[in-house]
Amino acid sequence: MRYISELHEGDMVSEVFLCKTKTSGTSKFGKTYYSLSLQDKTGMIDGKVWELNNAIGHFEAMDYIMVKGKVTNFQGNNQLNIEMIRKADEGEYQISDYMPSTKKDIDEMFDELLTMIQRIQNPYLKELAMKVFVEDKEFVKKFKIHSAAKSVHHGYIGGLLEHSVSVAKLCEQYAVLYPQLNRDLLVTTALFHDIGKAEELSAFPENDYTDEGQLVGHIVMGTIKLSKLMDEIPGFPVKLANEVKHCILSHHGELEFGSPKKPALAEALALSQADNLDAKMETFAEVIEKKQEGQEWSGFQRLFDTKIRESSI
Repeated sequence: MRYISELHEGDMVSEVFLCKTKTSGTSKFGKTYYSLSLQDKTGMIDGKVWELNNAIGHFEAMDYIMVKGKVTNFQGNNQLNIEMIRKADEGEYQISDYMPSTKKDIDEMFDELLTMIQRIQNPYLKELAMKVFVEDKEFVKKFKIHSAAKSVHHGYIGGLLEHSVSVAKLCEQYAVLYPQLNRDLLVTTALFHDIGKAEELSAFPENDYTDEGQLVGHIVMGTIKLSKLMDEIPGFPVKLANEVKHCILSHHGELEFGSPKKPALAEALALSQADNLDAKMETFAEVIEKKQEGQEWSGFQRLFDTKIRESSI
């Protein structure tokens, strides 16, 4: 199989891809065409079907489809102009080839998370963390393999775990550098900050927003989950509970980025900065990894509001 990351302008392609999305459009000449998002484990590519003829069989979004076409370049990105499509038969594809996954070991990352929990000194926060990441077996199963995003960053199997551990490790370092920070509150909420994404996004292969995710969002969903769990712990301090909820509610840093509250605690500020840094560093790495051979600068990146490139060694 030739993966999307291996395709270059001018290549002729005859491969099976997962069709993530399918939309119809009308050209300026009044002709109907299809615009597709095609995926394998290495990434995604836009597909265009300009001629809807007998070579284009019936298919829907989330089908595995055999396509034939040619790779072109549009505004600095690869695009597949498709001439033939049919639904793929069983045996023509392996699902593992179409689900992007973390390059890190999932069990090792989860062991790191459990080790961080063991370092928590506050008994209430430690019990809360144990309720989420040890006692709730169904949640743990989902959390370990879930993505952290539909797109942008960590949008792959194990991405939610990888992002959560990375943010918590950054926060551990922040607590060393800035002793005024409450390490237990900061690291615990770093581990918790995106738990709502396990319900905001559906599992692969869809990896799309659920109805609750669209209407409520992971920040509020995670806060509600933690609030219920804190109510189950006898004597959980009200002031500490509010601080936990505040850190989750403010972790996007700004109201326009989806946070219901702006950071009003030093720990909330540190968490929002760690979350932002890890998300942007991963996005940067993903863009660089997908650059074409011989390409120095990327195309324009909306998240950074600029083109980007690697530094020289």
